[in-house]
Amino acid sequence: MAGMVFGNTLINAQQYLVAAIPAGARVLIVGGGTGKILELIAAQHPAGLSITYIDSSGQMIALSRKRNAGTNEVAFIAADIQHVTLDKQYDVVFTAFFFDNFGQAGAAGIFGQLHTHLKPGGLWLYADFCNSPAAMHKAVLRIMYLFFRVCCGIAASTLPDMATCFNRAGYERTGIQTFRNNWITAEIYHKQ
Repeated sequence: MAGMVFGNTLINAQQYLVAAIPAGARVLIVGGGTGKILELIAAQHPAGLSITYIDSSGQMIALSRKRNAGTNEVAFIAADIQHVTLDKQYDVVFTAFFFDNFGQAGAAGIFGQLHTHLKPGGLWLYADFCNSPAAMHKAVLRIMYLFFRVCCGIAASTLPDMATCFNRAGYERTGIQTFRNNWITAEIYHKQ
């Protein structure tokens, strides 16, 4: 569905973020979906990364395991992030098109959980949709939320305000690229 509606835009947003991953990093990917991100990462970093890959869907994890991750070490976890106990600190947290699945309270809670596992000085690589005044953007978001409510049981109906989460936690945004007339954003945040 994403490819039909957005073409390569979602991949391009993630590609922008992948370029910021430092060599040898310990990376936490949350909501990785089909695992295409692993191939994007392997193209930039064919080896040397330690990746923890979390998705709530066992089917998505199965698809992700088939992706080419180079010789990077990848640990797959099929679970809702709210039920995962992490015992590591990460250099990079990667959340692309993830927080739009949650209402404000749920997104803020998960943000806080992930924040505790990002090392000071680490990077949070974030991509998602933005609230846009364009009528077409609003209509497509409504249709997407309806589709995901019916097909996947997603309760959210509006985009959470993630900028406030990053600001309150003291992150500095050090990079941004927007797509589709500022409807989609890819942002690089530095944890102070």
